[in-house]
Amino acid sequence: MRMGVDLGGTKIEVAVLDGAGEVVLRRRVATPRSYDGVLAAIAGLVAGAEAELGACCSLGIGIPGSLSPATGLVRGANSTWLNGGRLQEDLERVLARPIRLSNDANCLAMSEAADGAAAGEAMVFAAILGTGVGAGLVINGRVIEGANRVAGEWGHNPLPWMSRDEHPGRRCWCGREGCIETFLCGPALATDADGPEARDAAALPARAAAGDRQAAAALARHSHRLARALAHVINMLDPHCIVLGGGLSNMAHLYVEVPRLWGQWVFSDVVRTRLVPARHGDSSGVLGAARLW
Repeated sequence: MRMGVDLGGTKIEVAVLDGAGEVVLRRRVATPRSYDGVLAAIAGLVAGAEAELGACCSLGIGIPGSLSPATGLVRGANSTWLNGGRLQEDLERVLARPIRLSNDANCLAMSEAADGAAAGEAMVFAAILGTGVGAGLVINGRVIEGANRVAGEWGHNPLPWMSRDEHPGRRCWCGREGCIETFLCGPALATDADGPEARDAAALPARAAAGDRQAAAALARHSHRLARALAHVINMLDPHCIVLGGGLSNMAHLYVEVPRLWGQWVFSDVVRTRLVPARHGDSSGVLGAARLW
């Protein structure tokens, strides 16, 4: 059996796949906001799942951020208490087995390319639009991590084709200004609609449908920015399919508006790339983590 763990900012989920790829067990707990707490929570989930199943499983883990190829330390995680930790080494010591660890967006891409919304596609770009913004790339069924293990770190490139009103953009937690994440993440969309104290982006489509012009205008700006950002991806990679995950991927208008807009920036006379929501929803990450083996 293959076990996957999705280490998210608010929850840690574990799922186990049998030999046919079917889910036989799934559990979730809240994510502790400390490094040692995360180690203990993952160890507890793994031990509990294996005790319940009476089996020892291979283990893949999806994390925010990535491991530095130079030091092995976690870097670039918006769950900042993970940064600087030897997470793979510490988990292998605690769990007494080898593990495979990859970025959570890589796991999303792996899951959706295997048997999700992009099944059968040769090149799949999967973007997470949630509390943060990240992405992963799968080509011919294989996660592409790159020489520096930063393949898919699309959210920390600048928003392309900025207007004067957008330039230079907000300062990102990574220390730079104008990152795609600062425009496209859920908190950024909520703030654009309702000011710095707003947090509920999920309610905006219903508000817009009910005639709220402020909500509608914020959603239109967000769609325009996402279209530009994904056009940039298409110009560089030309993927067959782009899959959206994360909380904002549930906004149905994105799959109409973004493809309608992105052609004006794509360097081609036709855009055949499909834009689709993740078939496995917020479970894609944990299923993809299991598939790292």
